[in-house]
Amino acid sequence: MDCACFRKSRCLAARLFSTWLFVILAALTGAQTAASSGVARGLAPAYDAAHEVTVEGTIQQLVTQHTVGSPAGWHVVIAGPQGLVNAHLGPFLSQQTKSTLTNGAPVQIVGAMLQLNGKDFLLARQLTVGGRTVILRSVHGLLVHERLPGESRPARARQAAVTGSER
Repeated sequence: MDCACFRKSRCLAARLFSTWLFVILAALTGAQTAASSGVARGLAPAYDAAHEVTVEGTIQQLVTQHTVGSPAGWHVVIAGPQGLVNAHLGPFLSQQTKSTLTNGAPVQIVGAMLQLNGKDFLLARQLTVGGRTVILRSVHGLLVHERLPGESRPARARQAAVTGSER
């Protein structure tokens, strides 16, 4: 192997190593910045349990279709003393709960506010409507399947266990 070829391969290896090192350091710096900022990054919106609020009012609008820029799932717009609040209920409501969500129905929602794409949303953790209280999120803000009294697990999971199939 002549000297010029050896220098070229050595130079290429040094460039590759430098690029690899730069990518690793950039990824680590970005991860450290996200972790130190306290902002959760991922598929679900960040839930701040330390700043939970209780909102009471009446349902002014039920939003069942997803709109771009908002969390996916059911929303209710509530009118109360604090004005209009868009509350995100999530996609896992039982048919029984859905049937109680009507315009004019009084509700109480416990949750945490989130600003997403310049709009404010109340991420509902607990919903009280029609004389029933429903847990929609865990204390950490993770969406949960609503369980009706006496249910050990969601109906969909029970059905999958019986039929041996999951969708």
